[in-house]
Amino acid sequence: MLEPAKTVELFHKHLDQKTFAPGDVIFEDGQKADVMYGIIEGVVELFVNGQVVETIKKGDVFGEGALVHEEHTRASTAIAKTECKLAYLDQERFLFVVQETPLFALSVIRSYSDRLRRLKHSI
Repeated sequence: MLEPAKTVELFHKHLDQKTFAPGDVIFEDGQKADVMYGIIEGVVELFVNGQVVETIKKGDVFGEGALVHEEHTRASTAIAKTECKLAYLDQERFLFVVQETPLFALSVIRSYSDRLRRLKHSI
């Protein structure tokens, strides 16, 4: 099974990827969202109330929550910790990939579940 980020890259509708330098803000808490990201290279930190709550690395995905919630808003701020290359999917492509590749959907759910478990254990 492909890493979720590789699946995002395969179904990415643009030929290029987004590149972020260390310290660049990828998105902010409360911002309207229309894409999710897969990390092709690099490390991203997720912040809530100014505190790092998650560090996400190559091969993983983030930002998918905003695509599945009715409000389509971000629940954290994502900042590149290192130089990052990110592939991304908009909601239409995300739903297509979920429908066409159920293992991708399972990978995204597993990633989300793993993050929730880590958060619960840190409280």
